[in-house]
Amino acid sequence: MKNILKISTLLSLILIVSCSKDPDPISYETLIIQEVPTTVIQEVPGPTVTVNVPTPIPPPDYDFNRQGVSTVYYTGQTSRLKMAAALGSAMNSNTSTKEQIKNMFDNGEGFSDATLNGTGKKVGNKTGAYGSATVKPIFDTWITDFVDNVIPAWNNDAAKGVAGKYTDPGTGGRTVYINKQGKEYNQLFMKGLIGGMANDQIINGYLSQSKLDGVKANNDSGVFEYTSPGAAEANVTKMEHYWDEGFGYLYGLDNQTNPQLGASGDVLLNKYLKKIEASDEPGIAKKIYDAFTLGRAAITAKNYTLRDEQAKIIKVELSKVIGYKAAYYMYSGGSNIDSGKWANAMHALSEGYGFILSLQYTQKADGTPYMTNAEVNALLAELDAGDGFWDHTKATLGVIGKKITDATGLLPQNVY
Repeated sequence: MKNILKISTLLSLILIVSCSKDPDPISYETLIIQEVPTTVIQEVPGPTVTVNVPTPIPPPDYDFNRQGVSTVYYTGQTSRLKMAAALGSAMNSNTSTKEQIKNMFDNGEGFSDATLNGTGKKVGNKTGAYGSATVKPIFDTWITDFVDNVIPAWNNDAAKGVAGKYTDPGTGGRTVYINKQGKEYNQLFMKGLIGGMANDQIINGYLSQSKLDGVKANNDSGVFEYTSPGAAEANVTKMEHYWDEGFGYLYGLDNQTNPQLGASGDVLLNKYLKKIEASDEPGIAKKIYDAFTLGRAAITAKNYTLRDEQAKIIKVELSKVIGYKAAYYMYSGGSNIDSGKWANAMHALSEGYGFILSLQYTQKADGTPYMTNAEVNALLAELDAGDGFWDHTKATLGVIGKKITDATGLLPQNVY
């Protein structure tokens, strides 16, 4: 953290940072300007107009304050991440009921953690919110099939066309509870939410240019519309808070200023960003965190060009989490089938199925997703054909994996 000496001038609003160590460090202020570059705008007809666009110094971490009070909070996102984890558990328990799961999913009620009930926050209405209207109903069919067909067969032996329990041979072999096609529903559900809720809300929601620019006038005027915890009055602009909410879908259960990844209880993006950082693309996590931090500072500095540049970095890099894993689990599933480890294969293919569903909630540098809703549905239909996962081989899954890598340009590492 840094102590900050602010020096303002009438013309340039340049703020100079004085750095020193303090045994009781204070928070980094947002209004820190590194330079005031000149931007020339040609108006037709009329003279050339010169304006100053402030460029913030990249803060050391995601810590922003006004008058000593943090302006960062994303409690709704933290709640939804906890709800998602609870839904995953419910989708893997033979004591669950359809009414219970639907109440949790659609109404945000019925959680064993009482702090999640009565908040008004829900997962269901944030699932596929910016995409095709066909996506949320897919999750509903998963709930129904799990409760109606998997739970009643919980202690039966699963086989092709038969729901139940399947355990790989040998000591410590994996056990899965699957439907007649081999789907392990808690895995479909969680991996589907990685794209269908978390990525969708970040990429197509809170960090979208349309949403952010929709509140530009008030951000320019310094209108505070939200009150952060600990503040006596409104102290956060709507644009700042939107950005924080996007941040919360990734770091809502992690350490805000020193994220460790793989946060306790987080089964969505945070967990899988850690995996990509560790194997496929070291350095990706810092790139994303730094972009979130600089983008937030850019909003306070009203530098929207810089804001949009950072948003693009976040969208492109976060999409890689889904791109890598969607392909990885196809290859992994094929290798396990080849080794006769069907429980491992069903688990991997269930993860991959959810990640493939999530591919439509990605964004490449050109602004398009890795795959459209129609292309995603075509791949899922290939996995569903016949008796589903039971009918696939290493070769057929390799073909699907290659379709994904061709679409993403990403080749997953450590495929076994």
